[in-house]
Amino acid sequence: MRVIAGTARSLPLKTPAGPDTRPTTDRIKETLFNMLQTKIPGSIFVDLFSGSGSIGIEAISRGATKAYFVENAPKAISCIEENLLFTKFTERAIVLKQDAASALHSIYENEVDIIFMDPPYGQEHEKRILGQLSNMKYVTEDTLIIIEASLQTDFSYLEEFGFSLEREKKYKTNKHVFVRKKAQ
Repeated sequence: MRVIAGTARSLPLKTPAGPDTRPTTDRIKETLFNMLQTKIPGSIFVDLFSGSGSIGIEAISRGATKAYFVENAPKAISCIEENLLFTKFTERAIVLKQDAASALHSIYENEVDIIFMDPPYGQEHEKRILGQLSNMKYVTEDTLIIIEASLQTDFSYLEEFGFSLEREKKYKTNKHVFVRKKAQ
């Protein structure tokens, strides 16, 4: 795994050993960031369920002002910290060493531009997190929320939480779902 583009382009990244994390492949990461390229520069980016931190690091490399990395697995946290040191991005990163639901209350921004989450599949973490995000002041109609999920994950509840589906990009085994808060 590596940084695809930007100031840290081609730098290799470490991934946590073991079955607990599923790193987003370089090909899928590149497709995602090609879709986001105009939204990244100058943004505040949140990477929930960070794993190795590769998504947030890619955002910083492409010009995000700041990225939050949210992870509670010790091996993954260690990996994120090593990758941030290696890419020299520690000053633009905030690592929250806690579960995603708790960490949402530790983000002190007026507005977050992009929130990315790649939770473990089949456990409905995305539903719980979206329920909480619907009440966070830093999530506005301009905040783009992207969820990496299995192809089978159902998002029919989005309207209940005040969100609308903006786009869905399917791959062989998973998908990216792009969501925004509906205007009040």
